[in-house]
Order: sequence, then C-alpha cells, then structure tokens
Amino acid sequence: MLNLSVLLEDGARTTPDRDCIVFGDLRLSYALTDMIANQVANLLVARGVRPGDKVALASPNVPYFPFVYFGALKAGAVVVPLNVLLTPREIAYHLEDSGAKALFAFTGTPELPLGERAFAAFGQVDGCETYIDLPAVPGATESAIEGAETFWAALDGPPGTFETVRTEAGDTAVLIYTSGTTGSPKGAELTHANLLFNAVASDALFDHGAERDVFLTVLPLFHIFGQTTMMNCGLYRHGTLVLQARFDGDEALALMEKEGVTIFAGVPTMYWGLLGAKGEHDMERITANLSTAVSGGAALPAELLRKVKERFGVDILEGYGLSETSPVVSFNNPKVKSKPGSIGRPIWGVEMKLVDEMFEDVEGEGPGEIAVRGHCVMKGYHGRPDVNAQVMRDGWFRTGDIARRDEEGFYFIVDRSKDMIIRGGYNVYPRELEEVLMTHPGVSLAAVVGVPHDTHGEEIKAYVIREEGAGLTEDELVAWAKERLAGYKYPRLVEFRDTLPMTATGKILKRELR
Repeated sequence: MLNLSVLLEDGARTTPDRDCIVFGDLRLSYALTDMIANQVANLLVARGVRPGDKVALASPNVPYFPFVYFGALKAGAVVVPLNVLLTPREIAYHLEDSGAKALFAFTGTPELPLGERAFAAFGQVDGCETYIDLPAVPGATESAIEGAETFWAALDGPPGTFETVRTEAGDTAVLIYTSGTTGSPKGAELTHANLLFNAVASDALFDHGAERDVFLTVLPLFHIFGQTTMMNCGLYRHGTLVLQARFDGDEALALMEKEGVTIFAGVPTMYWGLLGAKGEHDMERITANLSTAVSGGAALPAELLRKVKERFGVDILEGYGLSETSPVVSFNNPKVKSKPGSIGRPIWGVEMKLVDEMFEDVEGEGPGEIAVRGHCVMKGYHGRPDVNAQVMRDGWFRTGDIARRDEEGFYFIVDRSKDMIIRGGYNVYPRELEEVLMTHPGVSLAAVVGVPHDTHGEEIKAYVIREEGAGLTEDELVAWAKERLAGYKYPRLVEFRDTLPMTATGKILKRELR
C-alpha cells in the first residue's frame, strides 16, 4: 500500500503541534490540518465518491487546498487541480474530460469571481454530482453563490478520524492538465509513487541541516511545480507552509521577514518582483534565514541570477521539469556541482537522453529532443492512448524540448519543439488559442507566437488574417478572446496581415513570424 496522504499523516503523528500551515493570522497545526482532511474524506465517502473517482479542486494558495487535496487522497480519490483563471467553458471541459464526481471551488473575489465561473460550469456537466463552495470568509456556513453549499456547512457532522483507503503505488493520485499541440488540454496521470519519490528527491536538494524549514509557498498549488517542491516536499520535511494567495513582492518579503522563511521557489518574474519591491524590510533578518532559492518554469537570465545573489546572498538553483514528470527531472545540485544557464543533471532515480525525430538516440553534444525515464514519468495521458503511443516508448517519455549536453552530463535547453510559450511561468500552447480565435466570425486564419517581454519572459501575439469585409479591430479581438480564455492565455498583441508565410505544404512558418 502507498497513499500520498502519508506526507500529512506522518507529520500529524510525529510533530502534531508544529505549525503546518500559516495563512494571514491563521496558524494551523499538523494535527488540526490532518483532522480537517479526515473530515473531507468522510464527506466524500458519504457523498458517494469511491476509490478512483475524480475530485476537482479550484483554489488559490489558501488552507482549503491542502484540506481537500489530502482529504480526497485519503478517500482513495484522484485529485484534479484546476487553474483558478479558467473560464466556465474551460472548467466544464476539464470536468467532462476527467469525469469528475465532485468539485470544490473557492468563492473568489470581485476581481476574480472563481466561484461564479465554477458553479456555472458545474451546472453544465452531467455526472459531477457534488459542488462545495470554499468561502472567502473562514467558517462561513452560507454561500455568496445562490444554491451552493459551503465547505463549513458540509463539514458540520463528518468525524475528524478516518482510516485511509488502501491504494497502491501505481494508482493514479493526481490528474494534472497540460495543454498540447493538439489544442485540447490533456490530463497527465501521476501516481502516488511518482509524487512521493519526486517530493523525496526535491528534499535531497533542499537539505541544509535545518531543524525546521519554513517554505514560502507562492507558486500556485494547482500547478505541479508548487505541489511537489513546496507542499509535498514541505510536508515530507515536517516544515511549515506559509501560503501567499497571490504573489506580491513586498508582501512576500514581509512574510519572509516575519516567519523566518528558509526556502523560496518561484519563476523568474517572481525574483524580478522581489528585487523591485519598494517597501522597507529587514534584509539582514531575511538573508540570515533564507538558505535555498529555486527557479523553474522559464529560463533564468544570468543578470537576474547575479542580482539575487547580491541582494539575498543565495545562489538560485535552476532545474527542469514538466507536468508529465511530477515535475522534477534535473537540477543543479550545489552539493556536487552546478552550472549557470544549465538545467543541471538528472535527479536520483531518473535518466535523461537526447533522441531524434525517430526516437533514436543522439550521441555526443546533440542537439536533440530530451527523453526521460524513471520514477517521475507519468502513467500516461488520461483517455489518450493514441497520444501516449507517440510520446512513450519502453518507459521513455519524449518531452518535446530540444537541448544539448556537455561532457559532464549537464543539459542546456536550446528550443521548444512544441512551440510552447511561457508567459510569467505559465505554459501557453498556441494551437489551443488559435482554435478559439478561429471561431470568431471575423477571423479567417490565425497564428500565435511568443514574443520577448521584459517582465513576463514572453508575451502572446496573434497574427490574424480577417474574413473578407470584416472590420475587426485589435481591441475587439483581444476583448473577445479575454472572455473565452484564462487570464494568462489570451493574446495581448494582435497584428492583422493580408498573408502569412507558409511552406509549400501550407504549414505556417512561425519562425518567420517570431
């Protein structure tokens, strides 16, 4: 038997009174966090959720996330984390594709009405039988969403003890959605073993001898980077998770100062935000406690790395991973050797190699496409046997990322074969956007690419050929796309053209557009 909920349960047994979660003025012990997760497990079982059923969770970094995440795992269910910026159309797709039986969604704010979006999507999907509102006001038993049941009202009754359902190491624990070049998001099936081993491997990188670590958890927990390297690894270390619902540089520094944060992980734009913070902070206290800084999600500029070292006194550890690999594949390990600009070498228990278009090995420096094998690789894409056959062979997973390697086995990313755009640490896949844009009556043809941006790394730009006679403007198309795509996906830039560069076979030459 192996169930990922052991991460929380072990802390509740061995350090029950230690702070597990800190959020604002709330300080929740390991024992209390585990008890609420037990109540969630009892609730799900009472509502008919059975082992293997899917439980969707749409929540920012607030205590509800670990409550529901581990409660669902205890019940033997599969957690389906949802990006909080998804539109009702996108949420409904994820519920239908996963076959979710229940949906827990944070009410949100006027600026981010997540609950309204989620409840609207819930009403469109057959088979999703339970909706639980996670209210912004702690303890609220009445929902701001008409017809919705609140978390605290639902938990008025279920006991705080629960015998965790037996699951095996190879059972799916989390279904994490990642878009692909086919346009439709695909659910990567990550097992209990995938996620536990990746958390343990991350712990080895963070181990610096501290008796207790404090993790500033600003990476979204609905993303696998935050789940594994912050939440799961943090609980494995019996550390304290200081949650920040939305990143703000000054607020992050204030939390680092107040809570004595020892470990920080973020995307490059978060480090840029820390450096640009204007408030007054006790930098001596911050730097005295901060021992580990990790970056992922996008390439880290060398100048940014230098400035962080100068300001905070720590080297940023760069690594590489994907949703399909739980996510960590490789890292620069400071205990052995690291190289700036590199994604490091494979972590323990993981192999990397370079392959060509025929899946044949590429010798020497390369370049070639990165293939990965080991405990981190997913079971496959949920309900996508055709795609699995394309990307998996003999346990090796083709990542779609092009890299070279040096004589010491360090890998360096040089290109992304899937045309993926990384905007502020979020993966954006042009094909999905193009399909949505093409549904506009004034659009004849669209091609989406990433263009350089000072703070986001890349910005999304659409090149569009209008339908004949259409008077569509840039502002109109951007506003239209904003209503149909998550906030990090829609194009901010639109350029209208009469023609687009193409090959003889009719394929758009995106490299020329870039």
